[in-house]
Amino acid sequence: MRIGTGKYTYEWQEDWIQFPNPKSASEGWAHHGVVVTESGNIITLHHGDMKIVTFDPEGELINSWDLGLQEAHGMTLVKENGVEYLWIADNGRKRTPETAYEYPNPDGIYTGQVVKKTLSGDTVMVLPKPPLPIYSNGIYAPTWVAINEIRNGGNGDIWVTDGYGQNQIHRFSKDGSYINSIDGSEGEAGRFDCPHAIFIDLRKNSHELFIADRANGRIQVYDLAGKFIRCFGSEYLTSPSGFATYENLMIVAELRARLTIIDTNDNLVTYLGDNDEVADVPGWPNNVDANGSIIPSKLLEAGKFNSPHGMAVDSNGNIFVAEWLIGGRFVKLDSSTP
Repeated sequence: MRIGTGKYTYEWQEDWIQFPNPKSASEGWAHHGVVVTESGNIITLHHGDMKIVTFDPEGELINSWDLGLQEAHGMTLVKENGVEYLWIADNGRKRTPETAYEYPNPDGIYTGQVVKKTLSGDTVMVLPKPPLPIYSNGIYAPTWVAINEIRNGGNGDIWVTDGYGQNQIHRFSKDGSYINSIDGSEGEAGRFDCPHAIFIDLRKNSHELFIADRANGRIQVYDLAGKFIRCFGSEYLTSPSGFATYENLMIVAELRARLTIIDTNDNLVTYLGDNDEVADVPGWPNNVDANGSIIPSKLLEAGKFNSPHGMAVDSNGNIFVAEWLIGGRFVKLDSSTP
């Protein structure tokens, strides 16, 4: 099946990849990121097991390793001195079948953290919790990380979104020392509400910090010193959740069931797999049975998204989308022409 129009046409592929431990994968509530290495390998989190899994471009499993965290909610790939590393934002809690897909800590206990790892799973750095009064009693639940990479002319700063906690974005130096925080009130648009993802856009000469201000249905843009530049997208976005770029295009994963492509002037180009109405179904991104219990979605359709969450693009323009739902769904949009 092909989706899209004109030059923005892709082959929809669902069964190109098989996760190990299929029973666990079918029962786990997927809520994670995905990255693509320079060699084209795809790295993501198993839907049910706390293991990082790596697949080759054909979808064959290469290796896996124990994560040692609650979740790999946001995953960011960087390269330093010729070596690739993973930055992982762990929001600190995970829904499981053992808890009837409710969070296991109803009293609000989180163990959120941000960790840098090698591609074989060794821990290189753990960022401290920001030393702010709001965390004396408030939860810390990081959702994404962006690195101002030295190889791209940056200074190595680390930006962390606390999208599920205090709606703050924190800045650390390359050695992991806390610098400062922003909450959206510095700019003209106002405070963030679920700043879910953060991304450094390299498409222009002046690199910019893109923030998925999800609950506000918009994108806020800052410079790399934390100064507000602009806000856009409220007229055509509903739920921006993640970013990737390919050539001069930016692809935005929207949790409400679509991908949105925009140009360098922040204009809408097109939607892919648009299925907004599914997000209004009771129990979405899953369904509920007659007793009100959460069950896997029965509404998944080829060519239509349900809940895009993590996303990455390879060097050929193929898009990889990890959806947020019980059993997961890992879609490849193949950009090659038939």
